[in-house]
Parts: sequence; structure tokens; C-alpha cells
Amino acid sequence: MVGPQKTPPTYAVASVDHALRIATMLQLEGALTVADVAERLGVARSTAHRLLQMLVYRDFAVQDADRSYRVGPVLELAAHSQSAASRLRAAALPHLRRVVELLGESANLSIRTGTTVRFVASVESERTLRVGSREGMVFPAHSTTAGLLLLADLPAAEVDRLYSTERSTERVSAPPDLRRLHTDLAKVRRNGFAVNDSRSERGVIAVGVPVRDDGLAVAGISVSMPGVRYDKHALPQYVATLQAAAAAMERDLALHKQWGVTD
Repeated sequence: MVGPQKTPPTYAVASVDHALRIATMLQLEGALTVADVAERLGVARSTAHRLLQMLVYRDFAVQDADRSYRVGPVLELAAHSQSAASRLRAAALPHLRRVVELLGESANLSIRTGTTVRFVASVESERTLRVGSREGMVFPAHSTTAGLLLLADLPAAEVDRLYSTERSTERVSAPPDLRRLHTDLAKVRRNGFAVNDSRSERGVIAVGVPVRDDGLAVAGISVSMPGVRYDKHALPQYVATLQAAAAAMERDLALHKQWGVTD
């Protein structure tokens, strides 16, 4: 069936159109250079460079060592499985709200794509001093609570592969010390939870546990708070509340599969 024809908007914004076209080209065609983009769009190389840099800034593209550009974390997430992310988000929201009610701190759900983590759901605390929503934001996996949880679920050799220069799926501005990272991941595996003390943002402490689907860690559920309010003696309460939320979410995901519910 042929769908209705698309009608160009009356007031088309050329720069927006160019950026969207570049994003589509990167997804469908692979790596491109500034010269490639300039030729395809019929614009000056300086214009193509500015457009690509904005896509990099918004995580739609990344620049490789050879100065070519390819899809970034946002587009890789879409390619990975947007429906899976939507399913996880829908299942998580009521449980995140419950975590906020019980602990009084902001709660998040995050997933991993390569060496980055994307926050797919956030529920803010109602306190005046609180950690704001991170929904939609992308961070290096090794610097986030959920990233540590999801990396800890991988074999050590797979972690090394992810961060190897030639096989890394994303360029990170500050690659982790792999020896320290493996030590941190071993601790996360032993404990079954992760504590992030100012690792991704100064003055913010987060605690998280994994969410599993068919035995595999598919997401991390966490609670974030200003460091001045963190009470290490309350850590067992944080972990127990998060584990209960993760278990409830896992049951919901299993029921969706059992009844054949899809996005």
C-alpha cells in the first residue's frame, strides 16, 4: 500500500532539514566525511562541518580518529531496539514512582549501548534540593551506576573488547583505566548493587541494582541524591527498595511476554 504523499512545510528551515538528512545518511550509509556531506547537500564544507559538529554535540554522531563521522549513541540506540527501550520504560515508570515515594529521592532507569548509557526514564523527587531528570541523556557507561551494573554482567574479555581502540563502539573523551574498572566491576558483582559517588556528576551519589530479563541484565534502576543527604547507614534500605522495584518490574516484563504483549 502506498501512503499519502508528504507535503514540505511552508516555512522549511534549511539547517534543520540538512541536519536530519545527515542523520539519515549516517544511519543508512555508514561513515561520511565533511567533503561527502558538503557534496551531497550542496553546501560549503564549513557549513557541513558546523552541522556535523552540532550532531556530535547532541550525540547523533561521533567523529572517528580518521576524521570521518558515523552514527552516535542516540541513533545507535534506535537501531539497537527502540521498541525494547519503550517497553522497558513503560514497565519501569510505576515502579520508579514508588521508589520516589518510599525513599524521597529521584529515580532512574538506564540502558547500555556499547560503552554508553542512556537514561530512558526518570522520576524526580519533590524535594527542593534534588537531582533533576536525566531522561534522554547519554553518559559514558563506566561513569554511571547503571553502566557499572550492566558492564559487570559481561565477561571480562567482553569489557576489554568494548574498550579496545579498534573495536570501541563509541569514542570516549576520557577512556577508563581498565585495571581499576575491572576491580570496580568485580565489587559490583560481589555486592549485587553499585554505588556511584560523584563519578558522573560532582556532589551526586547514586545507588542502583540491575533489572534482568531471562537472566540477563537489560537495564539498571537507580536512585540519585545530593551527596549532602546521603546516609551510608541507609544503604541497605536503598538497595532493598530498589531490588523490590527491580523484581516487580521483572515480573511485569515476564507477564508481557507470557501474554504476547508487544509495543
